[in-house]
Amino acid sequence: MLKLNSVPGLARAFFVGAVVALNSLSAAEFVADKAGYSPKVAAASDEGETAMKRFRLPKGLKVELFAAEPLLANPVAFSIDEQGRFYVVETFRLHAGVTDIRGHMDWLDEELAVKTVEERVAYMTKHEGRKIADYTTHSDRLRLLTDTDGDGRADRASVFAEGFNGVADGLAAGVLARQGNVYFANIPNLWLLRDTKGAGVADVRKSLSYGYGIRVGFLGHDLHGLRFGPDGRLYFSLGDRAAHIPRPGGKPIEVHETGAVFRCDPDGANLEVFATGLRNPQELAFDQFGNLWTGDNNSDGGDPARWVYVVEGGDSGWRIGWQFINSPNARGPWLSERLCYPYFDGQAAYLLPPLANIGNGPSGLTYYPGTGLNEQFRDRFFLCDFRGGTGSGIHSIAVKPKGAGFEVTERNDFIWDVLVTDGDFGYDGCFYLTDWVNGWNQTGKGRIYRVFDPATRQSPLVLETKKLMAEGFAARSVKELSDLLAHADQRVRQEAQFSLAARSAVDAFNEVLLTSTHPLARLHAIWGLGQIARRPGQIGGPAAFELLLTRLEDKDAEVRAQTAKTLGDTRNAKAYDALLKLLGDAEPRPKFFAAISLGKLARKEAVPALLGLLRANDNQDRYLRHAGVLGLVGCADAPALGQLASDPSSAVRLAAVLALRRQESPAVARFLQDREPTVILEAARAINDLPIPAALPQLASLSGQAAGLVGQFEKTAARLAPKPDEKPDT
Repeated sequence: MLKLNSVPGLARAFFVGAVVALNSLSAAEFVADKAGYSPKVAAASDEGETAMKRFRLPKGLKVELFAAEPLLANPVAFSIDEQGRFYVVETFRLHAGVTDIRGHMDWLDEELAVKTVEERVAYMTKHEGRKIADYTTHSDRLRLLTDTDGDGRADRASVFAEGFNGVADGLAAGVLARQGNVYFANIPNLWLLRDTKGAGVADVRKSLSYGYGIRVGFLGHDLHGLRFGPDGRLYFSLGDRAAHIPRPGGKPIEVHETGAVFRCDPDGANLEVFATGLRNPQELAFDQFGNLWTGDNNSDGGDPARWVYVVEGGDSGWRIGWQFINSPNARGPWLSERLCYPYFDGQAAYLLPPLANIGNGPSGLTYYPGTGLNEQFRDRFFLCDFRGGTGSGIHSIAVKPKGAGFEVTERNDFIWDVLVTDGDFGYDGCFYLTDWVNGWNQTGKGRIYRVFDPATRQSPLVLETKKLMAEGFAARSVKELSDLLAHADQRVRQEAQFSLAARSAVDAFNEVLLTSTHPLARLHAIWGLGQIARRPGQIGGPAAFELLLTRLEDKDAEVRAQTAKTLGDTRNAKAYDALLKLLGDAEPRPKFFAAISLGKLARKEAVPALLGLLRANDNQDRYLRHAGVLGLVGCADAPALGQLASDPSSAVRLAAVLALRRQESPAVARFLQDREPTVILEAARAINDLPIPAALPQLASLSGQAAGLVGQFEKTAARLAPKPDEKPDT
């Protein structure tokens, strides 16, 4: 969330969890417990009330102070559970237990060479000697804040978890509370915490996966962004500190040169990399149609921050080595080839560029759930922008479909002139935000404010949402849950879906698909059937799969699209024929997801149809090309892709190059003789960037021609690409 010491790529950092049991103390009783960690926390004051007078808000909205020091300090991230309790990540290890490679540039060669967390700790220990013990002095922590008397102000705080202060630990960076489970992201672990005794303290701590944060990296390029997707899986993000995650009996999951988005089941199983090429994506948000979004931070090299539509298998272009290129061409191709800017003709083909350049220090991110504020905020994203001082606030962003992707239609100031680190909607109709208070470094202060519309805050719909979430869904009937799939609040719909899926309520989902006129209820039925169909040996699994097949011919294009995506996740070969047919759909999104899903089924017979999609697209829609490439990666081997060098379609040849790049195959060298300069250049990029050693001699033989192409391209890119605006938030 937070950018520190002029690091626009920091943000949502900080937090440490564990099992140190501290007594719950009210604000009036607050004292340091000598049995636990006692960090520096500022005394109570009226500064929070005074500060909010300067905030700029949309007309009609009001702001109130919910909590302030000493109930919290140095807040970076927070999550609100169903009972309205706040889990707040606090940092005390910034520059006091977690360091930054820029302060140790003599470590850089080792930094870029390490492959595991253990190797990082070993080289740090070698260089620091006895000083390595200083890394364990301070602890980040997770605070639990409660409003016990219902007056709208937090009055009780306990230390829910602390003690994650090992040498390997990063700044604690993410928290998500749901149904008694508290997910906590802190390099090198993704943790699951639980309070089984109702004491306000985590007495259970389990690592769901380990191996994040191979490099020292930049402060705040940590593990964060926890969010449940509509498919029932947990999504989270990692900055460009890399990862090596061991898997018993299998190959480790590795991401070495970029930041990434991961996903796994709620118990940590089936972990996989979802997208790469990001630098430091602080937070994630799903819109009501299941699309994933993030704000990605800039590198302090003159490049802008980015608003990114995150798609499966997507590569956003960033590579860690560019961070350390300062002259004569700062950040290398990242800037010279304008990879960090929205799409323009001639841009490198291997990446999916951002949709817009928004913000300066993207941190917290959320999506309007459908209740609480007024209609002007419907379908909006809210992106926190931490700039270390004045000019910080929260952007309101609107998008609309464009082909298989999207375009930004509007950006406005939502809340401004507050040093915000995170923001999210409560179940009470209010938008909550955390305030760092001042500057880049720890102040021992921190506030939580709430923003609301007095005209809608106590509406029947808001009160119903709050009641539903507090009571839970486990005891509700199948009929009631089915009806709630059409609720106005996205969170209610999703919890109803999850509850039905847990009961394997295939018939209920089918009834919604056949009879409901509510488009979002039907999408939740598709996602719920997917949850059932994905579980091996699950009662109802085969029936759920068969029902999904029938929806590939639904009259609603979005139902067809989401069904195609969901069937791909089952990896059931019986979906092949129907998915192949969907490649000829009249709408782009069903074709997009069908192509990606066909790649997961890995049938070589699908190649001609995938090539047909790519020919028809003719490089016009980048997202359709991306989907076709992923389909080829799964269905075609390197020799088959190499044969496409003689295909008459330049779109097919370019897609073959991109697929061979992903396969890291030397067969890509065949395309160095292509008649299209763009195809040659993309093949040269693949060989050079990865690199592909076996193809380097062929590239070297064309070095003069390739250099000329690159020089020509850079001049064209500089002329065509969007230029940085004087205002960094546009």
